[in-house]
Amino acid sequence: MRTKEFEQDEIVDAAMQVFWQLGYCATSIQDLVDGTGLSRSSLYNAFENKHGLYEHVLRRYHDLTASNIALLQESGSVKALIQQLLLRIVNDELSDTGARGCLAANASLELAGQDKSIAELVSLNFLRLEKALEQALTRGQKTGEILAHKKPRALARFIVNTIQGLRVLSKGSAHQNRRQRLLDVVDITMDAL
Repeated sequence: MRTKEFEQDEIVDAAMQVFWQLGYCATSIQDLVDGTGLSRSSLYNAFENKHGLYEHVLRRYHDLTASNIALLQESGSVKALIQQLLLRIVNDELSDTGARGCLAANASLELAGQDKSIAELVSLNFLRLEKALEQALTRGQKTGEILAHKKPRALARFIVNTIQGLRVLSKGSAHQNRRQRLLDVVDITMDAL
C-alpha cells in the first residue's frame, strides 16, 4: 500500500491500539506493520520512525479524549459533572479487559521521564483536563456549589491526580474488590470538593 492510499487517522488509530496493548518499548516495527496493514516503507515514509508515529498517536489520543472536556463544559451541577467524569473513568477501567488504562498515563510512566517530546505531549493532555476542571470549579464557586476558599487550580490538579490514580489503582487491584476500591476514591474526592 502506498502512502497516499491510506487515511492517516485510520493508521494512527490502528497504531494506537498496538501501542496501547504492548506499550511503546515492547512494540516492534513488525507489530506496527501487522497492526496497521502498512508496509515498513510506508510507515517510515509517513511517520519517519516509530517515535514519530507514537507522537501522532498521542496527539490523536488527545482528540479522542475530548468528550471528557465537553462533559465538564455542560450546564448543571458542577459536582454532578465531576462525579459523572470520575464514574466514567471507573467504568472505563472496569470494562477494560486488556487493562490498558489511560494512554497518556502509560506514556507518562513509560517514557516521559526520558523523552522531552513525549513529556510535552503528555503534559498537554493533562493540562487540558486541568484547565477544564478549573473552569468548572470556578463556575461552581460562583453558584456557591464549591466553597469560595478552595483554590480551583489546586482542586483541578487534585482531580487530575485522582483520575490518574484511579487508572493505576485499577491496574493493580484484584478483580474481586476493584470496583469498591475505585468507588471509595471517587467518594473521598467528592467529599474534598
